[in-house]
Amino acid sequence: MVSPDPQQPLFLGLMSGTSADGIDAALVQFPATGGCRLVHGHTFDWAPDTRALLVALGQGGEPGSLDALGRLDAEVGIAFAAAANGLLERAGVAPAQVQAIGSHGQTIRHRPTATPAFTWQLGDAHRIAELTGIATVADFRRRDVAAGGHGAPLMPAFHLAMLGSSGEDRAVLNLGGIANLSLLARDGSLRGFDTGPANALLDGWCQRHLGAAFDVDGAFAASGRVDEDLLARLRDEPWFALPPPKSTGREQFHLDWLAARLGDERREPADVQATLLELTAATVADALLAHLPAVRRLLVCGGGVRNPVLLRRIAARLPGVAVASSATHGLDPDYMEAMGFAWLAREALAGRPANLPSVSGARGPRILGALHPA
Repeated sequence: MVSPDPQQPLFLGLMSGTSADGIDAALVQFPATGGCRLVHGHTFDWAPDTRALLVALGQGGEPGSLDALGRLDAEVGIAFAAAANGLLERAGVAPAQVQAIGSHGQTIRHRPTATPAFTWQLGDAHRIAELTGIATVADFRRRDVAAGGHGAPLMPAFHLAMLGSSGEDRAVLNLGGIANLSLLARDGSLRGFDTGPANALLDGWCQRHLGAAFDVDGAFAASGRVDEDLLARLRDEPWFALPPPKSTGREQFHLDWLAARLGDERREPADVQATLLELTAATVADALLAHLPAVRRLLVCGGGVRNPVLLRRIAARLPGVAVASSATHGLDPDYMEAMGFAWLAREALAGRPANLPSVSGARGPRILGALHPA
């Protein structure tokens, strides 16, 4: 935690990703000299019952009734508001000092290739504005989808603004439930897309066989051996061969998807975990080398940055590429996405487009997010 600069406005970002493992809250400032300054960050746990519902919906489950879905939307909004208020209390900052909240919400469906295409995030932003007393910008993805885009990933524009360099081709890798890349070419061009599963499958398999929420330090995977036959089956998934723009989520990559490829053959759980980790490393490296072959630096953020085994396997598949945490460039890897949604709120208030047609496939630049006044 650092003291806020009284000369700079404060913004607050809220994010819960594919893994639904908590609400990340980040209080930030954007200095006039550039960059993003994290004043305070904290992750707030979901109530176990709420998380179970969100995970089930995210991988294709049905809500049971419209009443149940409406109630869950309100509960998620209340939880996001509590996270914002909790962060401000920890930081010793009054709500009146914050210019706006940027809230991602919780994705329960993402169907960018359906007819008509749609994406849906729960978390009633009216509740957030009401319970915090702070103007809230939310629903960032649907305008891009309405303009023919995927509505995802949203972070490449933020990554370019914070980490782009004219001296080298760089990439930013977010290892959340799903892995996604931002390709920051030295000429200023930018592309970004999802590469496939990351923590969603690793965490799910670990929970099933160890009863643990995640594989601490990658130890479970390290105790097994990669099953090359299974890895080939997993990599044969047609989605991996699709060209960008593309995005995905838990509705595509979940444990039932894995079970269909495991078949009836007996395998050691640790070997499956090792193979899932190698799948993430392989699909990230394949995508990066195919679309930015001159890359020299890969900056990693998201929960997967805490998995040293995964980072070593990615680096092994990328000889000559420096693989490091985004912290080496001053951006906390745990709060990168929450910081990004604070930035998206700032862009919306300024009336600046924040989508990138080269990333999402939208017909053109669009201002993202809907404003809910305090």
